[in-house]
Amino acid sequence: MKALLGVYYRLGHLVRELMKFGVVGVVAFATDVGLFNLFLHLTDKPLTSKTLSTVVATTVAYAGNRHWTFRHRSRSGVRREYSLFFLLNGVGLAIALGCLAVSHYVLDFTSRLADNIAANVVGLALGTTFRFWSYRRFVFRNTSGMEMVPSGATVGRPPAGDAGDGDAERDEEPHGLTEDRTPQG
Repeated sequence: MKALLGVYYRLGHLVRELMKFGVVGVVAFATDVGLFNLFLHLTDKPLTSKTLSTVVATTVAYAGNRHWTFRHRSRSGVRREYSLFFLLNGVGLAIALGCLAVSHYVLDFTSRLADNIAANVVGLALGTTFRFWSYRRFVFRNTSGMEMVPSGATVGRPPAGDAGDGDAERDEEPHGLTEDRTPQG
């Protein structure tokens, strides 16, 4: 039972990161689509419009992830983080484009529905999974090598004052975290 509680606390933190990552992604997506259409209306230049909207949306995603999703992780400098973030975002885009290319040109699924499923369902899911993993691993690293757990908690034991029902929301602010001496895996 103690081992299961330890896993619960570690996974709970990961689930909160995933949920925040999703919210930031939705905001960045809305920014991209909204600005693309605004710029397209103003300039009638689709490639320029998409380039500008993507750069702004990527910046919004970086800011949201740095200051909300991964705020508890070590900082390594805006230039390094933003450059890696932008590069890895491009890899995520390439994954989506690869799914679309295979579906459209290799498998010959050429309908608009097939293109949307390949790019915006399969490609988006795989690209987003890659982004979440790579941002955690390379951009917003946990340089201490220690897993963060709620203050007062130890592996296999709930935080002080918690009856262990698992329903209480854990404070994840930096002041509410302590380091567990178990290396991250």
